[in-house]
Amino acid sequence: MGYGSITTAMTQGLSVFMIQVEADVSHGLPVFHMVGYLSSEVKEASERVRTAIKNSNIQLQAKKAVVNLSPAALRKKGSSFDLPIAISILVSALEVFPDRTKDAFFAGELSLDGSLIRIKGVLPMVLKAKEEGIKHFFLPMANVSEACLVEDIIVYGADKLQEVCDHLNEDCELKSFTLKDFSLQKTDFIPHHKEALDYADIQGQIPAKRAAEIAVAGGHNMLLLGPPGSGKTMIASRIPSIAPPLTQEESLELTKIYSIMGLLSEEQPLITTRPFRSVHHTATKSALVGGGVHVTPGEISLAHHGVLFLDELPEFPRHVIEVLRQPLEDKIIHLSRNSGSYTYPAHFTLISAMNPCPCGAYPDYNRCTCSPNHIHQYLSKISQPFLDRIDICIEAPKIGYEELSTYHISDIDTPQPEQAVYYQSKYMRERIIKARAIQQKRYELHRLSKLTFYDVIPTQSSYTNSAMSLDEIREFCKLDAQGSSLMKDAFYNMNLTARSYHKILKVARTIADLEGSEQIHVHHLTEAISYRGLDKRNWGRM
Repeated sequence: MGYGSITTAMTQGLSVFMIQVEADVSHGLPVFHMVGYLSSEVKEASERVRTAIKNSNIQLQAKKAVVNLSPAALRKKGSSFDLPIAISILVSALEVFPDRTKDAFFAGELSLDGSLIRIKGVLPMVLKAKEEGIKHFFLPMANVSEACLVEDIIVYGADKLQEVCDHLNEDCELKSFTLKDFSLQKTDFIPHHKEALDYADIQGQIPAKRAAEIAVAGGHNMLLLGPPGSGKTMIASRIPSIAPPLTQEESLELTKIYSIMGLLSEEQPLITTRPFRSVHHTATKSALVGGGVHVTPGEISLAHHGVLFLDELPEFPRHVIEVLRQPLEDKIIHLSRNSGSYTYPAHFTLISAMNPCPCGAYPDYNRCTCSPNHIHQYLSKISQPFLDRIDICIEAPKIGYEELSTYHISDIDTPQPEQAVYYQSKYMRERIIKARAIQQKRYELHRLSKLTFYDVIPTQSSYTNSAMSLDEIREFCKLDAQGSSLMKDAFYNMNLTARSYHKILKVARTIADLEGSEQIHVHHLTEAISYRGLDKRNWGRM
């Protein structure tokens, strides 16, 4: 009998910690004792592991077995410790040769018959282990494709505990996998979006389509205001069809989050399109920002590098809406719980939609059945501090018959209106990609020029106008005399705050980028100011 030690890892929030599973099998009363600050699901692993070993045709002598998960100060959670616990016991009991377990990583859940079951969080664990110098990984077969997203490692996939033991004892060889076996090259991290929906499907609403293009091009938050049936949800749901492709770094960062949540598919483990998360108005604060008994990321982090869509915004409880204020500003979420502190990414674009009143007919007084007090209560769920964090507020009015009938002309040779062709998703996406490229080059050069010898080169792979700092606003949002005069009038007449003032400049910068203009001209600024008029008009009377 002897001592066995196996390397594994666990996730806590989005952080990964390396764990050593130590086992000692010796003479004494036949007990199976596990220590190391364990949660209930890890304590239960003793029965799963013991039964799985028995059903794998491995007969252990009745000995005293002690298993320790180090470091003991870190609370161990999850079911991924089953395989490393089993292997450490078998090494200590001299049932498995220890040679091949050195400098190797093991993780996996065991069923009672010895089968290996898919686990969560494999990608971040493999990345962390690779940083520690580990090159060989033993995982359930269902997790192999996910682990192979990491370059320069060898992954061994197994369906049974017996297969792992036979490989370690050199009785047979497990099949090994690498990145090349799944044809996942670097170019696969930048896919072409498969367009299912198209803005050409929406009749009319040209100003709203224009606003959506600007919002996506600059990463700006947008609020759509209009009566029921005007197309607000259709406009929002088509944003994925014009979203720019993910970069390699963004794709891996997003895939790590979805891996921890267990939302990756075995067939396509890599997230290749920007997320679009549509949240129901019954969502809680924890569902949005993260939390729970076992602290996990929320919808905001799942929308990282993508869009969070809140339809029927005033139907959300006000305290739920207000929790968005800090993530919208800081692009990161800090949670403090008894179990520790957690940090989640929150670089997302907020798209929201709402009716102008409870019945949706305001300001048509002939149809609106709401009292002024009801309208006031309805709109008061959206606070002014929250509205200040909205870059673009646009109206989606009721569609007229003429606009609807234009797209159903019986003469198939009649060309579509020029504006309808201009606002097809493929053309909008081309313009957005060009605008994003301009922003990427601008901010990369600017931020690299500010680095000193002692600074660390930033790893952020994408930049948007919405994320401009005050220093960058001063540098890239300069106004001429006419523009300054227009901005001064808007500031006093619309009672702007410092935040909304900067929001207008950022939107104007995006409009100029869509035109390929280095300078912000008056017409760019005029359009940007117009996107603040609707919220000032509707909420200004409160």
